[in-house]
Amino acid sequence: MSLLKQPPARVLLADAKVSEAMVRGCTEHLAGFLQRYLPVFGRKEQRQHAALIVQGRLSGLERKTTEPIAIQAGRHRKPLQNFVGAAPWDDEALMTEVRRHVRAELADPHAVLVLDNSGFPKKGTDSCGVDRQWCGRLGKIDNCQVGVFLVYAARGGTAPVGRRLYLREAWANDPERRRVGHVPAEVTFQEKWQIGAALLAQAADLPHDWVAGDDEFGRITAFRRLLRQRQECYVLDVPASTWVRDLTARVRRRPGQPRRNRQQPFERVDGWAARQPKSRWQQLQVRDGEKGPRDIEALCVPVHTKADSRICRAEERLLVIRTRDAQPEVSFALCHADRGVPVAELVRVKLQRHRIEEVFAQAKGEVGLDHYEVRSWVGWHHHMTLSLLALWFLVLERRRLGGKNPGPHGRPGASDRDPLAASPRARATRHCPRDQSRAAA
Repeated sequence: MSLLKQPPARVLLADAKVSEAMVRGCTEHLAGFLQRYLPVFGRKEQRQHAALIVQGRLSGLERKTTEPIAIQAGRHRKPLQNFVGAAPWDDEALMTEVRRHVRAELADPHAVLVLDNSGFPKKGTDSCGVDRQWCGRLGKIDNCQVGVFLVYAARGGTAPVGRRLYLREAWANDPERRRVGHVPAEVTFQEKWQIGAALLAQAADLPHDWVAGDDEFGRITAFRRLLRQRQECYVLDVPASTWVRDLTARVRRRPGQPRRNRQQPFERVDGWAARQPKSRWQQLQVRDGEKGPRDIEALCVPVHTKADSRICRAEERLLVIRTRDAQPEVSFALCHADRGVPVAELVRVKLQRHRIEEVFAQAKGEVGLDHYEVRSWVGWHHHMTLSLLALWFLVLERRRLGGKNPGPHGRPGASDRDPLAASPRARATRHCPRDQSRAAA
């Protein structure tokens, strides 16, 4: 029997069919969707251009730059290219409206705001921000632009809510490059974590419990300190080279030894984790996307950290996760949350970080996030904003077609939204400084 005739395959094929009514409905919904955003554009022709660009990014074009979109729509390319690359419309106002819409549709008090960078390889050197720097897409240092992005990961879906182009210090301080790239005078050099902090501030009105990010954000002591000052709970990845001191362990004091020396010395997290006894690890089962349930072990202890010989006296929680494979994968994160928060909840939040990677894959594969030829600061932000707007429409359409809480393939019940939903500990009440501060207020 053919594989496609097997009962499971027949169910999947039936589920994948797209009817004419569905397509017609999507077109009608897009028109209604855009009505919310078109008032941002001050002129009639700008509103027309915005609708054409979003429609083109949702089309089946192989290359979704402005010229193919113009040809498909039977329009001249130069007005559309100018609209994306240089026209004076407010992309920040458009992103603000996206965040309002996301709040209306996906508001979740236990959501996670996830930060990450994305690289866009470039062959030339004329585009704003292009430099030799780490490009995650290529896995090496190369010529590229890098953007910092923020997504809202809620139970009902994941939505893009922030973007900002990163300029390296030498680039940001070069007057000629700034002139050619049309960089606004108010834009100054900022580290990626500072850009991330600004994006989080813009999204502060979105209900959430947590902030998550990879080790490029987690290893920055100043960033973690800023989040604590803002009373944000976080689960941030850190590298294996992070130095910590286990606050639950005490060194046995020898006769005559001063009391102040009874604390454990600092050591690398990978070495510390490797020598922990099996009794300290908690066994959990998580859902790993399409791979199904996966067994892991987790360990969480209060720690102090040290970076560049400076000790951070703020108590944080070190979370270590390792897979139960022949060759275990081990990852580390620093958390800020009350000790009453279960380990399972911290694991859930840490796993939410990968949802931004799914957003990047969808944005680059479905709406052409990396299909652009603009060179200026304004052009990059115009392009990214319109692309993320198109992606947000797809999020809404998938929810509509797949039910109230669709899974990764739009099927109710196939959700990877809560990797620890089966664990009763994962459903425990959150004990977070954010909640405590709101209650006190």
